[in-house]
Amino acid sequence: CEGKCPSRTENEFDEGLSERKAIYKPFAQAVPSKPTIDPGSCRKLKDGKCGVCAKICPTGAIKYDDVDKVTTETYGALILATGYDLIDWTKIYGEYGGGRYEDVITGLQFERLVNASGPTEGHIQRPSDGAEPKTMVIVKCVGSRDPNKGVSYCSRACCMYSAKHAHQYLDKVPGGKCYVFYMDVRCAGKGYDEFYMNTLQDGAIYVRGRVSKIYRENGKLVCMGEDTLSGNVVRVDADMVVLETAMVPSEGASQIAGVLNAQRGPEGFFTEAHPKLRPVETNTAGVFLAGVAQGPKDIPDTVAQAGAAASKVIGLLARGQIESNPMIVKVDKAKCSGCGACVSICPYGAMQLEEVTLRENSRKVTRVVARPNPGLCQGCGACTVACRPGAADLLGFTDEGIMREMEALLR
Repeated sequence: CEGKCPSRTENEFDEGLSERKAIYKPFAQAVPSKPTIDPGSCRKLKDGKCGVCAKICPTGAIKYDDVDKVTTETYGALILATGYDLIDWTKIYGEYGGGRYEDVITGLQFERLVNASGPTEGHIQRPSDGAEPKTMVIVKCVGSRDPNKGVSYCSRACCMYSAKHAHQYLDKVPGGKCYVFYMDVRCAGKGYDEFYMNTLQDGAIYVRGRVSKIYRENGKLVCMGEDTLSGNVVRVDADMVVLETAMVPSEGASQIAGVLNAQRGPEGFFTEAHPKLRPVETNTAGVFLAGVAQGPKDIPDTVAQAGAAASKVIGLLARGQIESNPMIVKVDKAKCSGCGACVSICPYGAMQLEEVTLRENSRKVTRVVARPNPGLCQGCGACTVACRPGAADLLGFTDEGIMREMEALLR
């Protein structure tokens, strides 16, 4: 059915460098390895026409009226592995062409070019005309360490995969020239600096300085920059330019953080409970972190953190009983007015409102009161301060207990 589909649209997996059919497999190693229909480009779903795939399917597997279903399940632990997105350089770097030049691509697009299953079967070709670029420029830190336009932090992996891209280009294009414009080279990993030195020996030309402008002239992409080590202006007439863009939090991270009451840092990445002692845990019990959800990192660090998070989950679920913090909040239902102030202020999502039936003045009354979840409460005491009628109290630090301690000290 994939081969007979007449509708074509941009292939997201190839970063827009190729096209796909409206019925397609997301990528070659997709699990399950079955095609899906894109409702945004399918002519049958959009206009009520075509329907070729249903006619030729021998098993009758095509269902145009099938819709997404929402199911609810209960789990004992969650691992946040939301990944990352790349910064949209086309909106903030107009001096690099702002997306107007086809041959100015990102690092992920170059990854698809050199991949054997990519749109060019591993051959490095310019997107504009398919010609082999004889001169290539790699620009590092596009959006990274740039608080004025991009983000203030380092994306950490760019130095190594820019060296990899330079090595792959020089290996696949004999006689080609590769220039790498950089701010600093950070290769803090096992064998990383050795790989960088091998890239220099392969012939990559590293220029310390930012590229100030990219424009087209006489069929070439002119990259204007400065070598800050020599103080000279550098001009490179390139056939193709690769921008190593910054990592930013994934688009849905803020929504997930709101649902799970998971804390995020100023950059938007999820915050761990402790940077040294609890690097894969969050302040919400049972919620763990893995990969770039916690911050920019490369593949080895991501794999290590994913293994650590998995071991934490196994250790949590393998025990028959779970120890909880005894210093948690207790709510006096008789005093609680159900205002919900404790619910909005609790950073762990441990407070909930529920309807209960209470006996007041010899009669039963149904009203809304707050109920703490002992598995989520961390005993911070924020709700006790916000509670206006004084219904919330912290076990071990009750108002009555503290007053008696003060009386004993004053005596």
